Amino acid sequence: MTLGRPRRLVLIRHGESVGNVADREARERGVGRLELDVRDVDVPLSDVGQAQATHLGRHLVTLDAPDLVVSSPMRRAADTAAHSLAALPTTPRIVVDERLRERDLGLFDGLTGDGIRAEFPDEAERRTKVGKFYYRPPGGESWTDVLLRVRSVLLTLATEHEGEDVWLFSHQAVIACFRIAIEGLTEQEALETERRQPLANCSVGVFEDDGTRLVLQRWGDASAVEDAPVPTTHERESAGRHE
Repeated sequence: MTLGRPRRLVLIRHGESVGNVADREARERGVGRLELDVRDVDVPLSDVGQAQATHLGRHLVTLDAPDLVVSSPMRRAADTAAHSLAALPTTPRIVVDERLRERDLGLFDGLTGDGIRAEFPDEAERRTKVGKFYYRPPGGESWTDVLLRVRSVLLTLATEHEGEDVWLFSHQAVIACFRIAIEGLTEQEALETERRQPLANCSVGVFEDDGTRLVLQRWGDASAVEDAPVPTTHERESAGRHE
């Protein structure tokens, strides 16, 4: 069976969330747990994140209109999609796909690195030995677990959306895994790419079909936010809700 490909695949990270802000504040205060009183799936955008998404929409109108828009079910991604797509002449329907959800951090959800080392010292040591790519937190997912979800999404796009223009709104680790899967990156290449090219909130990655495969055109493009009167936000590596 010969599989097709989307004509264009646009990968968009959500805007700054309240969880991103809580993670940054917890680090600055040196505490181990984020101050959040909602489920991870319900974490909303911050005021900055809403502004980022609005400015992102002004960039998205310069692209060809999508045939399909798919979002993570998590509020920060779905709201980013809704805010940014409002700028289009015709607002497309947003399909929600749970395979695009945030990486599940299990018992580490809401903890900073300091918090993990304090509450789960044995697991912190095991993570160091196993490495970021393969380590699975208790009750959570490794990057390779997320890759399985991403490969499933790519198979769906290949079989059901060949030749279409597809936009996906998701999260940092998930978007990184799309690049890993499409380009066949090794563990070392994947981690080095993440280190060298961290994905800002509302950044955009674009792959296009060259007739034989999907080829990367842009990665981590945050120009829509950088050119606007709104902060460009990144997160440092952490176990809190930031991806």
